[in-house]
Amino acid sequence: MTVQVRLDELVELRHQARSLGLAAHHRVNSHLVGLYASVFRGQGMDFDEVREYREGDDIRNMDWRVTARTGKPHLKLFREERGRDVLLCVDVGSHMSFGTRGTFKQVAAARAAALIGWAASDRRDRVGAVLYGERHQHLFRPSASRQAMWAMLRALSGDDAHRTAMDGGLLTALERMNRGAPTGALLFVIGDFNRCRDALDAALGRLRQRHEVVLVPVDDPADWALPAMGDVAFVDESGRRVVVDTDDAGARRDYERQWLDRRKALEARAFKLGVEVIPVRTDQDVHVDLHRGLARRAMRRAVR
Repeated sequence: MTVQVRLDELVELRHQARSLGLAAHHRVNSHLVGLYASVFRGQGMDFDEVREYREGDDIRNMDWRVTARTGKPHLKLFREERGRDVLLCVDVGSHMSFGTRGTFKQVAAARAAALIGWAASDRRDRVGAVLYGERHQHLFRPSASRQAMWAMLRALSGDDAHRTAMDGGLLTALERMNRGAPTGALLFVIGDFNRCRDALDAALGRLRQRHEVVLVPVDDPADWALPAMGDVAFVDESGRRVVVDTDDAGARRDYERQWLDRRKALEARAFKLGVEVIPVRTDQDVHVDLHRGLARRAMRRAVR
């Protein structure tokens, strides 16, 4: 069980983000930077011109209207825009110091943030972050410099210097990002989405008016599958103490069903708002989870 992420590990993830994994269990990981670029940088391109198709060209860029009009295959050419701002909103609250298999949630969140950050950095996007807890936030303004990336990774690995006292948790962090990010930024919100559900809709709605948003829930199997260990006390959203008999199979099924209902509701609200949801798990390879989520999004975009 990994309970604390190390800075050298987050730095090393740069190689996973931009190339095939070397270890055998990473064989399914294709080029994360390429997937990131195809999914998110495709909206960062300016149309340049149309020319006739040449062997080896990417058929996804075919201009079918010109092709139909001329009777010859034609291709759209694009000119890449300057790098966009990519902001990582990462939950570093005390509740992230939890995990039953693999890693703690805070480790999975840090790995996800590092992988996305490196993928964006390698595409020369400007990477920034807001690390938020119960009463503190740590702001990193978007920058294309590697020094800024290293500073963010140091904070993710446990350096608490320069944090600002600020109440509000996730909602305050999202509002801060909305105010500070230029229109058209790409925002990844990484954390525990078992909290703050009702007010989250309005905050995401405001963000989507100006930005592209991706939610990255960090899940642990115990979020939905309780082990049988007798009476266990929980605190619900209202602060009320609830005791669950985990030896009762029916109680465990109810617990799992409630979690699944909440996740389906989150995904439905996100879909309505045009927000992508890419979950990662503490008991699985975060790189693989991100790759699969990006691949699913790329496939959906291809068939539209």
